[in-house]
Amino acid sequence: MSGQEAAVDTSLRTPEERSRTFAGILINTALANVTTSYLWFALTFWVYLETRNVIATGVVGGAYMLLIALSSISFGTFVDRYRKLAIMRFAAAFTLVMFVLSGVMFLLTPGAGLLDLGQPWFWIFTLIILVGAVVENLRNVALSTTVTILIEPDRRANANGMVGMVQGLAFIVTSVFSGLSVGLLGMGWTIAIAVVLTALAFLHLLTLRLPEETHVAASDAQGGFDLRGSIAAVLAVAGLFALIIFSTFNNFIGGVYMALMDPYGLEMFPVELWGLFLALGSTGFIVGGALIGKFGLGANPLRTLLIAVAIMGALGALFAIREWAWLYVAGIWLYLALVPCVEAAEQTVIQRVVPLNKQGRVFGFAMAFESAAAPITAFLIAPLAQFWIIPYARSSEGAAQLAPLLGEGTSRGIALVFLVAGIVMIVAAVLAFLTPVYRRVSASYAQAPAEETAGA
Repeated sequence: MSGQEAAVDTSLRTPEERSRTFAGILINTALANVTTSYLWFALTFWVYLETRNVIATGVVGGAYMLLIALSSISFGTFVDRYRKLAIMRFAAAFTLVMFVLSGVMFLLTPGAGLLDLGQPWFWIFTLIILVGAVVENLRNVALSTTVTILIEPDRRANANGMVGMVQGLAFIVTSVFSGLSVGLLGMGWTIAIAVVLTALAFLHLLTLRLPEETHVAASDAQGGFDLRGSIAAVLAVAGLFALIIFSTFNNFIGGVYMALMDPYGLEMFPVELWGLFLALGSTGFIVGGALIGKFGLGANPLRTLLIAVAIMGALGALFAIREWAWLYVAGIWLYLALVPCVEAAEQTVIQRVVPLNKQGRVFGFAMAFESAAAPITAFLIAPLAQFWIIPYARSSEGAAQLAPLLGEGTSRGIALVFLVAGIVMIVAAVLAFLTPVYRRVSASYAQAPAEETAGA
């Protein structure tokens, strides 16, 4: 009997009852994600509006992804060692404490000192919020394993699509209210709202139950940072490491957007309108997740993933090729409609080919590896854009040289970065299709159901 079979008893409740429990966990996670993203977006908007410095937003964004990369191995280790619901409750409580501390610091530190990038107070304040937001991601690792526990195998791709749809809904709410909150209420009230919502999510989480996990699956996970076990769990499945590489393609260009997408939008729109237009574009996230929830990912999720990555590269290259508001918003809509496809494809493959007692570490390793790509590009691109690319594009000579390709406007330097990054994404996805590893991973996924049946 496998560790998963010994630790999970799905006979305790019907599939419909388990689906309702999953819906409750999903809604609770959505509220937590809304709150975390609300404060995170607000911090990014606030920093840029007060400093007008893309290095600051690039460092803040890159630091967030870097912290996720450094902590995800630990997240996966804890998920494998402890009950999934207990992990979610711990993450919610920790985030609540961090957000309260950020509010106290905001009240006690003079505004000028808090916004002085040369003083430690700005970085301490930012770090407190970032740590709270990063630990909240521990819930997302646990959420992926609850799909395995609660959802029937043939419906997991659809469930992963619903996860993407809910995350898109959170992104929309965040986009609207973060801009309005910073523009109309200020950062202080924004922190207060985040604290209240985090407390509500924690209290609701205390009411949920997960009886199917009768006990923690027997696992070889050790300590709080089982890097060796994480690597072994990934390498145990042929081609799984390559799947993580494929998913990292998406994060490469994500680092560019992290550093420059908000500055581009804030140059084009007032902060309140930028939040609204970003929310409009983000409805693509919901549509993409809903389509996966309805139709799944096809017979080969990996093929679907690579096609989506190539299309995302084309969108990233073209949605700022002219400084037109409708083109930018439409490009964001289409780009975000494909994000749930990429994420759900990876999750679906892992949930099928990796045993439950190793899934936490595999998901954590994947999060660490993929998250590390974004800070590298964010830290690299932000200074290049601030000191070289943007000044060049705004000079008379640079503007004249870029005009035939990128048109005219104040943000042509950012558009140039988007164009180059998108082309690189397309090339990477096309090359991945040609590798033997792609065929090997596809075969592993196709053979998994037959092997499970034979084992039973």
